[in-house]
Amino acid sequence: MSNPSLLILPGDGIGPEVMAEVRRVIDWLGAKRGIVFDVSEGLVGGCAYDKYGTPLHDDTMAQAQAVDAVLLGAVGGPQYDNLDFSVKPERGLLRLRKEMDLFANLRPAQCFDALADFSSLKKDVVAGLDIMIVRELTSGVYFGEPRGIFTEGNERVGINTQRYTESEIARVARAALELARKRSKKLCSMEKANVMESGVLWRDVVSKIAAEEYPDIAVSHMYADNGAMQLVRAPKQFDVIVTDNLFGDILSDCAAMLTGSLGMLPSASLGAPMKNGRPKALYEPVHGSAPDIAGQGKANPIACILSFAMALRYSFDLGAEADRLEKAVEKVLADGVRTADLMGPEGGVPVSTTGMGDAVLAALDASL
Repeated sequence: MSNPSLLILPGDGIGPEVMAEVRRVIDWLGAKRGIVFDVSEGLVGGCAYDKYGTPLHDDTMAQAQAVDAVLLGAVGGPQYDNLDFSVKPERGLLRLRKEMDLFANLRPAQCFDALADFSSLKKDVVAGLDIMIVRELTSGVYFGEPRGIFTEGNERVGINTQRYTESEIARVARAALELARKRSKKLCSMEKANVMESGVLWRDVVSKIAAEEYPDIAVSHMYADNGAMQLVRAPKQFDVIVTDNLFGDILSDCAAMLTGSLGMLPSASLGAPMKNGRPKALYEPVHGSAPDIAGQGKANPIACILSFAMALRYSFDLGAEADRLEKAVEKVLADGVRTADLMGPEGGVPVSTTGMGDAVLAALDASL
């Protein structure tokens, strides 16, 4: 059998720095665990525009379609702010999501015990937090038509269309319900059925599928604005949350900051199974390209490393190795190893991006 294949797209800003630490973990798995990946690398975002005049070359898109999983660092930077909207770095990421049909975005918000004091909320509110937000990623207001800026009379009008089909709602609902079944069998669906017809349809479809196919899952419904309030009031009431593209974008960032640092949070974007049974998949850290610290060795690589752990679990059925990697990260944090973004009043052992990678690899060695 051939080795599982990975396409690495480091991207812009701190992307190449944090991805370099993931490459070290991949090499460790090959050397110490006999798990070998066929790894290729390409460009996406601003660096792709600089070379090709487009944020994602067609050849890179074809590579992404052909591999078992894609790992992405970050895209964007201030030098690209004045580009036409059609070629901005972020369009490369959106094209990957759309053409790979990655409809389910998984955003875990987990608060490690060692970092509970870093949240802006009280420690007892967030300690032990472990939420999974499932965001629909390929439809809704970000993709609906008509869209654009038009002239009506003597003024301009900006239009975006919120649009969902039953099948688009159904497939992300099933993805969330399957996750809930593997966790605590509890799912909260969030929309705005009180003011939006798309929300009425969303609630109806989720309810129907849950009742007919997942009677063992306790399903609740909540308006998304109340959901945002509840996330900062009592976040541990939630386990798996499913919501649409727009609300998922907002709610997942809200949940992310409960944990204290965007530099800690991974994500997975999953699509339908390929012929080999693996889902189409793209994994990326939640943080952006952080151009203000790029090239300085200050970036925290943990979110990118944990994104690779999600790839091990969801794309390659290597749950034990994903657990090993996550526990290594947890040990490093418990030992007080800190990149700049994690330095709090209690101090810690300050390390560079590479230093954090060294610590994770040492913890992996200790796990053998």
